[in-house]
Amino acid sequence: MVQTASRFEIGLLYVIGVVQGLALVTFPAASAIFTSPGGFALSGTQYGAMFIPQVVLAILSAALGGALASRLGLRAVLQLGLCANLVSMLLLAAAPLLMGSLFAYIVLCLATGALGLGFGATTMALNTLVQGFAGPRQDVAMLTLNALLGLGTALAPLLVTFFSWLGAWWVLPVLMSLSVAALLLATLHAPLRLPYDVTAAAGGLPARFWVYAAAVLLYGVAETLTGNWTALYLTTQRQVSPDDAAFALTAFWIMLTLGRILFAVLARLLPVTLVYVGLPILLAIAFQLVARAGGAASAIAAFALVGVACSAILPLSLSFAGKEFAARSATMLGALIAFYQLGYGVAAFGGGPLVERVGLAYSTVFSFGSLVALALAAVALFVVRRDENPRPGR
Repeated sequence: MVQTASRFEIGLLYVIGVVQGLALVTFPAASAIFTSPGGFALSGTQYGAMFIPQVVLAILSAALGGALASRLGLRAVLQLGLCANLVSMLLLAAAPLLMGSLFAYIVLCLATGALGLGFGATTMALNTLVQGFAGPRQDVAMLTLNALLGLGTALAPLLVTFFSWLGAWWVLPVLMSLSVAALLLATLHAPLRLPYDVTAAAGGLPARFWVYAAAVLLYGVAETLTGNWTALYLTTQRQVSPDDAAFALTAFWIMLTLGRILFAVLARLLPVTLVYVGLPILLAIAFQLVARAGGAASAIAAFALVGVACSAILPLSLSFAGKEFAARSATMLGALIAFYQLGYGVAAFGGGPLVERVGLAYSTVFSFGSLVALALAAVALFVVRRDENPRPGR
């Protein structure tokens, strides 16, 4: 990595990535608490609708992030995102005090909304800064950052399970609040300035942006189908214990993280464009295994394979787009994260009505995930078609 930033700055960005991943998955990891009669007693539709504020505000903050960065700088956008994450975790920590009242659901929706604002702004700034500091090794840097985001997402189900076992799941958002506050203070001592302007290019979005947008939207649907509905699928349809369902979700996030690390290491040996096209095909196969999983062991293995298949798709999408449109990378990456969140919203809200109103089984919904994955494979071919002879390290 070209050292246009200090080790402190680069390390800080990576740590923020871990914490952001942890914050993002804390809500779906606690799905059993939100839907349990002994918890918040939400229906599947209410649980899905809880993520609508998150999606809307994530799309807005990510889409407007480039414009804010041109006025205030990327560091200010990052700090805005951290502040919103802090508010989200504080609201989540306070929600148990209102359990049993209508205000509890309102507070949860406010918390997911603040998380969406934080996620959109933070990830736009993180991806732009890390890519800008990476020099010629942008694919590796983006895979590394997203691997650390994945590490946070993998830790969330384990930590929710651990603190629930202690009878105090709310301790996690309290600790998260303290962590985010510490990182926010640390950004005051980090310049976080890129050696070139990533917001200078004017004009509308280029035509090929929409190819990348389709890719990240479809990926968002596939990832969120797994991240948000695994626990409910396994506990309600397959009668898997909540602990084993949490292990299956953790297996997904762990293998997603390890896959990103693996492909970052192999980036000089493998044509990453081939990886980019091949992973959605593997994902289509993995979703069929998920839909047919009959017990805890087969479910854990199937969701682990989904994690591997998902691993490099998003970071490579962002990396390819950032390199192709380097002069406007802040705007491009912000808009792509907005489309990723749009896909998140489709899956987060769509799962509940498909099961409760249409009458589909969760296994059927996961089986439909294969169609999403195959569509993603087709779009991936359009993304890489400029590279007719892909080379290792591309």
